[in-house]
Amino acid sequence: MQRTKIKVLIIRAGGTNRDFDVYACLKGLGVSARIKRINDTELRSDLLSYHALIFPGGFAYGDYVRAGAILGKKVMSTLWDEILKFRKERRPILGICNGFQVLVEASLLPGTLGKNGVPEAALASNSSGRFECRWVTLKKKQASKCIFTKQLKEIARFPVAHGEGRFIMSDARALEKLEENGQIALVYSAPDGTPANGRYPLNPNGSSLDIAGICDPSGTIFGLMPHPENAFFGYQLPDWSFNRKFPLYGDGYGIFESMIEYIETEVLR
Repeated sequence: MQRTKIKVLIIRAGGTNRDFDVYACLKGLGVSARIKRINDTELRSDLLSYHALIFPGGFAYGDYVRAGAILGKKVMSTLWDEILKFRKERRPILGICNGFQVLVEASLLPGTLGKNGVPEAALASNSSGRFECRWVTLKKKQASKCIFTKQLKEIARFPVAHGEGRFIMSDARALEKLEENGQIALVYSAPDGTPANGRYPLNPNGSSLDIAGICDPSGTIFGLMPHPENAFFGYQLPDWSFNRKFPLYGDGYGIFESMIEYIETEVLR
């Protein structure tokens, strides 16, 4: 099957700034991609014509109230029925950085839709008290159900760029359940893959259990704070200018390729 038949929608709002970065990754994989604003009058009617949905990074609506809060509630108020159908049909939904915050605020992550639409988790201000913009090392959790990490290397490097990325939940038992359910997909680590154990700057924001990304119980909704779209091409890597044989693709390629392979084998079967 030609990959151009795969349709992926990127949703943006005022303040989103990584939408074209994600678009470039999808076009690099030969996929048909489109960017639409959340207030596009045609969005609700044609959302279900797409095979995957992505909420990219940035500062949607200026991150007033909380990061991702306004866009998250706007998704719930305008697209909820369509999003739930996406979820039921196990079409992949990806949230990157601000997009991860949106998915949490919309109660799509951790994935039980919360109680009365109240988020079960939060992405709080970084423990450092500052905006963190740096490259980090990530370790893939082998027991995770996440369909987005199947083709990802066990140890990967992505950049982070956020002020509110500290993943927290209401109690320790809730975190344990994420681990037991295989919902923790990526954790911050040392370059050799050993646990960060909360150490700064290996864990750049103070996230509980070093969490960098989680999925819902089905594995088809995934949110992460690091930016795979900014580690997709080899020339985006921090050491590319010192390496004449830098690879065509960086580690972020694995996230998007995993999503497309899942669509080919599961959504379009």
